[in-house]
Amino acid sequence: MIKLSAPKSVKKLIKKYISFPEEPFVNDTARAVFVRKTKEEIKELLATEGYFTPTITLEDHLAGEKPVLKVTRGKRTRVAEVTIEFQGDLATDTSEHQERMEQLRANWPLIPRKFFRSAVWEEAKASLLSSVAESEYAAAQIVSSEAEIDPTAATAKLKIVIDSGPVFYFGDLQISGLKRYDQSLVTSYVPFQKGEVYRRNQILAFQTALQNLPHFSSVSVSIDPDIASHQATPINVNLTEARAQRIGVGAGYSTNTGARGELNYRHANFINFRNQPLNFSSLLRYEQKRQFFLARLETVPDKNQYLFSLGAKVERTDIEDLKTFSQRVSFNRERATETIQSQYGLTWQREERSPVGAPDTVSEALVLDSWWRYRNVDNPLFARRGHISEIRFGGGTQYVLSKRDFVRMYARHQHWWPIGERDVLYLRAEVGYTIASSRLGIPQEYLFRAGGINSVRGHNFLSLGVTEGDAVVGGRTLGTGTLEYVHWFTENWGGAVFTDVGDATDSWKSFNPSVAYGSGIRWRSPAGPLALDLARRHDTGTLHVHFSIAAAF
Repeated sequence: MIKLSAPKSVKKLIKKYISFPEEPFVNDTARAVFVRKTKEEIKELLATEGYFTPTITLEDHLAGEKPVLKVTRGKRTRVAEVTIEFQGDLATDTSEHQERMEQLRANWPLIPRKFFRSAVWEEAKASLLSSVAESEYAAAQIVSSEAEIDPTAATAKLKIVIDSGPVFYFGDLQISGLKRYDQSLVTSYVPFQKGEVYRRNQILAFQTALQNLPHFSSVSVSIDPDIASHQATPINVNLTEARAQRIGVGAGYSTNTGARGELNYRHANFINFRNQPLNFSSLLRYEQKRQFFLARLETVPDKNQYLFSLGAKVERTDIEDLKTFSQRVSFNRERATETIQSQYGLTWQREERSPVGAPDTVSEALVLDSWWRYRNVDNPLFARRGHISEIRFGGGTQYVLSKRDFVRMYARHQHWWPIGERDVLYLRAEVGYTIASSRLGIPQEYLFRAGGINSVRGHNFLSLGVTEGDAVVGGRTLGTGTLEYVHWFTENWGGAVFTDVGDATDSWKSFNPSVAYGSGIRWRSPAGPLALDLARRHDTGTLHVHFSIAAAF
């Protein structure tokens, strides 16, 4: 058994990679073999961190005490000089090339006076080569690299030579793996023209666009950096088609709408229109307070991520003594990128409304609608940093298939701030207003109610609104907000404290925000986020439990 004595900066590293015997040595030969082998291993290990002159000794102590392997790390090596040279087309004497070479040298991380580490040296070389090869020079390679170490002076002189090779230009597509679809499905996403200078980011953008299509289960886009074909290098597109039809089921529970089950069906090649597949999707969801069926036919997104969709939906709800039965048809132009979603379209909706204790009514509206959403979060499912902003604007007129003139405006913002290593501070705010002479004749979708999860906890789902008979119906104004702090005890379990405030009414004069506060449990479950909250209404002291979880199968 041996005890290790070393500075903290290297002790953890040694223990991670070097194994020490737990039993006494059998004899002096075994001891000598271990010491010699371990000294060499530690020297090699410390050299990767820039320590080239360590002192390693095994010191014996009194009987019954463990021998001590003492490590003195020595002086750490610093970079003294860096030389970066280029060959090939990049080295030709033009102002553009000179500027690019200077920029590459300026981005080199191991500058003089920095500590030398083998891992950083290797990463720096790989990064430099990648920076040269990402644009124009697909066949760039390292001709030579050398780290000249002076252990006595504890200095390192670094030299690397890169040959850029010739400029590469895009050639023809070579597509393999297509069976059901026409090649135009692939070629319509090409972000470059034949004969343009090679850019790696365009290859990656092309691959990502194809991967986002439901028609393919795997996509690989690459080139063969063969200097012989640099004037027109072929682009290899290897595809594996996904199953055209998919069926999914899911289940969940929320105190907003109760238990639910759902069945969805998707066909990625439902109709072939001008050699382009049209996608069909449908969803049947049954919840205790809401049931709906929707169907949608959509085009494949173009290279700019725009698509057109035609959809229909039938929905029945029974919430806060208000029963509704609605039918809608919509035509939209949509776009979805990594951070922005937008939708512009025309929707016709007919709604039968039956409030308990008040007359039944029928509303109709043809609405020109727009919706825009910006998302910049670190994790879409379990956000800890970032924000999401959403704006919706639309309206209809009684002169075109609507029972009343109205304009609806809505905005929401959510923000997450990381606190410490695990905790999160969350802020949510939303405001809405429908300009109209009366709410009568306007479908509920274009009015406002509040209460429940993701709104004002401490109240039933959509229980804040305008009283009509014994029912709660939508009003023309909305304002709610949430401030929540989540402390994560472990990676997956946390606790939250929160305050919610808000109201939905028929005018700003009658707006009277309700306040609720409470605490809850958070769980990052395999099926998705789980939230269990106990909220207290400030005005009445009433306690409310809010819970939600969902799972897909």
